[in-house]
Amino acid sequence: MSSCTALLNSLHTGKYDQALAALYALDGTQASVDKARARACRVVQSLMDTFSPAPDASAALFSGPGRTEIGGNHTDHQHGRVLCGSVDMDMLSCAAPNGLNLIRIQSEGYPTLEISLDELSIREEEKNTSAALVRGVAAKVKELGYTLSGFDACVTSTVLSGSGLSSSAAYETLIGNILNHFCCGDALDAITIAKIGQYAENVYFGKPCGLMDQMGSSVGGAVFIDFADPASPVVERVDYDFSKSGHALCIIDSGADHADLTDEYAAVPRELKTICSHFGKSVLREVPVYEFYAALPQLRLECGDRAVLRAIHVYNDDLRVVSQVSALRRGDFNSFLALVTESGLSSWHCLQNITPTGYTRHQEVALALSLAERVLDTKGAVRVHGGGFAGTIQAFVPLERLESFQREMERFLGQGKCHVLHIRPQGGCVVAE
Repeated sequence: MSSCTALLNSLHTGKYDQALAALYALDGTQASVDKARARACRVVQSLMDTFSPAPDASAALFSGPGRTEIGGNHTDHQHGRVLCGSVDMDMLSCAAPNGLNLIRIQSEGYPTLEISLDELSIREEEKNTSAALVRGVAAKVKELGYTLSGFDACVTSTVLSGSGLSSSAAYETLIGNILNHFCCGDALDAITIAKIGQYAENVYFGKPCGLMDQMGSSVGGAVFIDFADPASPVVERVDYDFSKSGHALCIIDSGADHADLTDEYAAVPRELKTICSHFGKSVLREVPVYEFYAALPQLRLECGDRAVLRAIHVYNDDLRVVSQVSALRRGDFNSFLALVTESGLSSWHCLQNITPTGYTRHQEVALALSLAERVLDTKGAVRVHGGGFAGTIQAFVPLERLESFQREMERFLGQGKCHVLHIRPQGGCVVAE
């Protein structure tokens, strides 16, 4: 019996139901377990059909979860603090060594990707592609001193495109875990895998992202991160069971497109840099808040009011993260919700990452936030999710209002726009082998 066949049989008989339930059945229902088992079986069968692994190839299931930003909107690139968490939408892969010096990946709905392990240098023509991420992760693992070997993988994803759940970080975490298992003897910890993913995205993919996305995906659960020293961030798990909060976590698609908004996103760190330059510093974390307020009249003249307001947001949201973590650790969810609401208002009023400059006819994120506030009627909390300007908003919805909230938001915005997520306790991992 081949390794793939044995894995498939074990899945069918329910051997891995407990492991699947811990990742995908956080609502506690058997239906979710059944759905997760069927999905796992499907991806194992896909590997068998697509690549016909050798009978002795050690097949395994791997997961790279999406992540949600819970607190700290645009604080990470200023070396601030964030609260994020892995979610139960993920990239699931069945992979097996192929005996070649080649990585071959078939992602559902996409052409097969091939990366030769003989050539791992940066390729300009691969910038902004999945191939760049795979090549970058492999290159960094090799740089760390491990001997690489090829594998075949089939991947299926439930991470919503353009949702702010960071599909790129989920993919990097997934590939990092596959290489860790097959080439490193599972020696790499979750933080190292996150740093490898960031390296691939920064250097090979060409996106100068911070480390929050990869940490949220790789570490798992709710995670507090302090980026005062980005090379060695302080990472702490926040042991709070969101399933016991009496609230559902919803991500609502506003319908706005991220296309052509690069300048809007770039303007946030660029304007904050003008503030920092006044003090001869690089990021706001290096500028004491009392010095900022003392120099505020001059900063308005030099940098403009929007830059000043954005700095005010970063200072305040950075402190709010600490208060959010404290509230969760003492089990005070009402105080946590109040802080989520404060963060959302600050993003709207000060950070101003809700509506792109000059947009009048299209203000989808602002509209989605206003509608969610109306439907919630002072209950729960709502805020922009992630970078802003387009994409999604986040809401914590009382369970007794969840059905009506979903119904009303989808009546306003369209079917399939409101998604219920769960903070899952485990980050990137080997699910079954």
